Amino acid sequence: MVKYVYSFGDGVAEGKVDMKNLLGGKGANLAEMCSLGLPVPPGFTITTEVCIAYYANGKTLPKGLEAEVKKALTAIEKAVGTKFGDPKNPLLVSVRSGARASMPGMMDTVLNLGLNDTTVEGLAAKTSNPRFAYDSYRRFIQMYSDVVLGIDHYHFEELLESRKNDRGVELDTGLTADDLKALVAQYKDKVQKELGKPFPESVEEQLWGAIMAVFDSWMNARAITYRRLHDIPESWGTAVNVQSMVFGNMGDDCATGVAFTRNPSTGEKAFYGEFLVNAQGEDVVAGIRTPQPLTIKGKATSGAGLLSMEEVMPDVFGELVKIYQKLEAHYRDMQDIEFTVQNRKLWMLQTRSGKRTAAASVKIAVDMVAEKLITKEQAIMRVDPQALDQLLHPTLDPNAKKTVLARGLPASPGAAAGLVVFSAEEAERRAHHKEKVILVRIETSPEDIHGMHAAQGILTARGGMTSHAAVVARGMGKPCVSGAGDIKIDYGAKTFKAGTHVIKEGDFITINGSSGEVFSGEVATVQPQLSGDFAMLMSWADELRTLKVRTNAETPLDARSARKFGAEGIGLCRTEHMFFDTDRIIAMREMIVSETVGKREAALAKLLPMQRKDFVEIFRIMEGLPVTIRLLDPPLHEFLPNSDAEIKEVAKAAGVTAEYVKSRAHILHESNPMLGHRGCRLGITYPEIYAMQARAIFEAASEIAKEGKEKVIPEIMIPLVMNEKELVMLKRLIDETAQTVAKETGVTVHYLVGTMIELPRAALRAADIAKHAEFFSFGTNDLTQTTLGLSRDDSASFIEIYKQKGVIECDPFVTIDQDGVGELVQLAAERGRKARPDIKLGICGEHGGDPASIAFCQKVGLNYVSCSPYRVPIARLAAAQAAIKSKASKAVAA
Repeated sequence: MVKYVYSFGDGVAEGKVDMKNLLGGKGANLAEMCSLGLPVPPGFTITTEVCIAYYANGKTLPKGLEAEVKKALTAIEKAVGTKFGDPKNPLLVSVRSGARASMPGMMDTVLNLGLNDTTVEGLAAKTSNPRFAYDSYRRFIQMYSDVVLGIDHYHFEELLESRKNDRGVELDTGLTADDLKALVAQYKDKVQKELGKPFPESVEEQLWGAIMAVFDSWMNARAITYRRLHDIPESWGTAVNVQSMVFGNMGDDCATGVAFTRNPSTGEKAFYGEFLVNAQGEDVVAGIRTPQPLTIKGKATSGAGLLSMEEVMPDVFGELVKIYQKLEAHYRDMQDIEFTVQNRKLWMLQTRSGKRTAAASVKIAVDMVAEKLITKEQAIMRVDPQALDQLLHPTLDPNAKKTVLARGLPASPGAAAGLVVFSAEEAERRAHHKEKVILVRIETSPEDIHGMHAAQGILTARGGMTSHAAVVARGMGKPCVSGAGDIKIDYGAKTFKAGTHVIKEGDFITINGSSGEVFSGEVATVQPQLSGDFAMLMSWADELRTLKVRTNAETPLDARSARKFGAEGIGLCRTEHMFFDTDRIIAMREMIVSETVGKREAALAKLLPMQRKDFVEIFRIMEGLPVTIRLLDPPLHEFLPNSDAEIKEVAKAAGVTAEYVKSRAHILHESNPMLGHRGCRLGITYPEIYAMQARAIFEAASEIAKEGKEKVIPEIMIPLVMNEKELVMLKRLIDETAQTVAKETGVTVHYLVGTMIELPRAALRAADIAKHAEFFSFGTNDLTQTTLGLSRDDSASFIEIYKQKGVIECDPFVTIDQDGVGELVQLAAERGRKARPDIKLGICGEHGGDPASIAFCQKVGLNYVSCSPYRVPIARLAAAQAAIKSKASKAVAA
């Protein structure tokens, strides 16, 4: 019989930490904390299998669930000595989501469930605290109405604000029991008005409504967006956790808080977090009140002047410290914990591996190796390669002129500049038009996630370091300044005021998420310095990986950047990019419009010294590392002029009329240039082009050899080959050019000739091609286009729809399609090696910097991956992770 419900409480749990797939992260960790003997309010978890069944059966819950829930609820009643729905001694519960992957704020929660007009009086009498009882009731009505009944929370917020204004108080805590009782009546009237029926009094109806609402929230817009951004499969589903309530809002000896066992922004080994006295959990993350720091050290850092928990509740704080130390030692990772204090009794509500910035992730991993908590291999597996991108981009120039508008909390590090927008929708709209924006909100909510993703950074007027904006921004790697209370935002006027400054939508601002500062205008930046913990982690990665990592580069700047980031050579030097400089494009165009070999050679003679100079610079920078140079690939018409002025300039240089240039452009125009006269087809029809490029390569290598530098071994790559005859013909041309240059210079250059595998036929005929090719480089950008029949430039309009509808899991131009394109790569690698055992195999498409694609390259046995300079560290780390996983898989198989 299938078990749908797992109970926990009183130091006993039916689940355990390795059951995350079934119980979700929250449920598994609650069970584990229970087993560790920590103070956890009793409860039960409804498994992810119920969610899966719920959607598979047209949103119908499976049979047998109701009986299991009733039995588990009875166990909670017995543990806490209360009864669900009892008028004098009522049990109240929370209902929370909990997927196997952490999705903070993306799904729904209901607190204080079990209150109605009768039980609220029982709670008031039992606690001798009517203010607390009615505060809990008004919170429950608002949350349940929003989550379950679909009544927007702003209706209730308006009533609350109106009541506070009438009473002349600023905070919720200033309202009396009578105020809150009156507010409850107003809330219920609003529900009646909006729905045409009363708020549910039946506690059983409340419970099942909340359970189904949590399952429904798995498919809400923000959860879908979050899953898409973080590659979380829809098929996983969410669990539901029902837990007896403990109350942080009963008075001044009660509190609620969120803490991290290490600083999630910097990785510093220091207890870090916030709490609120006389509050419930949502008050901390929603930013409704300014939270207080946990520690005296945190108080000094924040400069807010609010008393810390260490000062206000020293005994409880001491117990919390012991628990966090126990949890971190047990899980051997930085933990994100939630807790409530009820009448000075500490209760643990959650622990999970905490979201952290890339810098913190690296520091924590390296520190934990030093502390002997984890191994080097585990440290490498702890860091998300994609997150390293946060460390590789500029920060604010400390010497740049700055005008400070406001200061808030440094919620997520990094610097960002952009145009001010005040809504998620506007952020997304402008980002679609390639504009950089800063999303400015009073406070963010989960509904803003699409705008937060589109923005360069986030600025909020309210909220603390653990607010929704802060947590989500850190997870995304976006700079964020939260709690900038000095700014006054007017959504209607689309402005915010900061002192005497008025900033309008569309104005530029800059935020520094590392310092919490907000500046007017666009502030200059400086390049990052990679050393210390980052260097240590990357050195471990280099020890463990077997895949080499090269870069795609054709300029000295890119080559230097890539070397700085640890590139072990150039895997793709696109020679066509060298021809677009203003001093070269005229000669290139002159060559293209020429109809005779002699005229083309005359134009190419102008380009030869420029191309040679480029290669000399790159060879010097790479200092003997391999350099793979792709000969001219794109169709010639891409170089031709469009404007009349440019046409006249080319005509003058070529000694022809403007009409002739236009005619030549018309002749060269192609309907489908991606599959047209390009790649090796140019080399065969215009061999003088490839001859010039080969000469430039050999002359440059000879020059380096004469300088006594490291020996250069160029790898000359012929693009878009579809059969061996093309390769044989062009290899002969290259060999003849090499011999000619050797006679002229007296230097014999060792070199390799290979090809790009970017057509399905080339992959299928790899054995034939490998007889003449010393290396294959898989050009997976074009191989994906030609295999799937998809245009990389035009498919963006529907790829997301395909992902949403489950047609594909990933964008095939971001992560390699292993079942189709991947099979061709594997087949070509196997056939190529069979024909030439020592053939060198690499990949040079965009997939070379994608961790999932790198894991595939490891599996099929490629020698190297090549990616853009700023993705080299990402590829190095991903390659190490792939090697570790491969070793573990082989060990299991053995």
